[in-house]
Amino acid sequence: MTTTDISPARKEKDQILNGILWMGLSGLLFVGVTGIVRHLGSDIPPIQASFIRYVFGLILLVPLIIKMNIKWPKGKKLALYSARGIAHAVAVSLWFYAMARIPITDVIAIGYTAPIYVTIGAALFLGERLRLHRVLAVVAGFIGTLVILRPGFQELEIGALAQIAAAPIFAASFLMAKVLTRDEHPVVIVVMLTIFCTAALAPGAIWQWQNPTMTELAWLAVVALFATLGHFAQTKAYQAAPITATQPVWFLQLVWGALIGWFIFDESVDPYVLAGAGIIITAVTYISHREARREAKREARREATSTKRKKAT
Repeated sequence: MTTTDISPARKEKDQILNGILWMGLSGLLFVGVTGIVRHLGSDIPPIQASFIRYVFGLILLVPLIIKMNIKWPKGKKLALYSARGIAHAVAVSLWFYAMARIPITDVIAIGYTAPIYVTIGAALFLGERLRLHRVLAVVAGFIGTLVILRPGFQELEIGALAQIAAAPIFAASFLMAKVLTRDEHPVVIVVMLTIFCTAALAPGAIWQWQNPTMTELAWLAVVALFATLGHFAQTKAYQAAPITATQPVWFLQLVWGALIGWFIFDESVDPYVLAGAGIIITAVTYISHREARREAKREARREATSTKRKKAT
């Protein structure tokens, strides 16, 4: 069977499968990043650790930049890349701060609220309609966050607050990445994110600079490798399939993160964290399921209309 014999529906399924596989790989790589950052602890200021990670990431990407002869963006593209770089730099610094202070499962579970913000942002900025089922899922997601944090029943740790703040900023970065995948190569998107994050983090890193050890530099180099590959895989996932199709795979990070926390860092798994994460996962999976059904119906209508036109001619 040649590629021309493959039906549009089969091609779409293959693309969605590719997107799911890319997102699964991305999740594994980012869990590796999580474990390493947890191992490093809080000896290095978060903004400095983030800066060093992106400097190493930029070094890794230099051969690609030269090989692809990547051109500097202009106009609206430059503004979008700049905005994404600044947003992502802030979110990553908050994430580094949270990772050094609260259990891995807490960081990952709170981070799961990012898709909720993605849903809201897609409605506000990408013209997607905020339907009732989306609103209900968003509300459920925030209830899940409250179950995790239990305000009024336990003291809110500053690390948890940092991760809460990071989630919507990461969501903004993801939305901008989705916009860029429409006509930009995944490698270019990752390269530009690395360049602009490095530039955005530099002033704060220099201001708070503490001389790192060779061991810390080595670990941060590994973080850069895993994170750069993770961003590339994530961008490929966004390019191959809708966010709603790939997002549920992202939730496997909680499983890997819990195992790392348990076996390596002797962190117990809080049942409230699992319960809250379960509510958030259910909410986002529900959104994904409804969107997949809507997309299937739209595709069926398009095929029916195309068939009628062919018969008419």
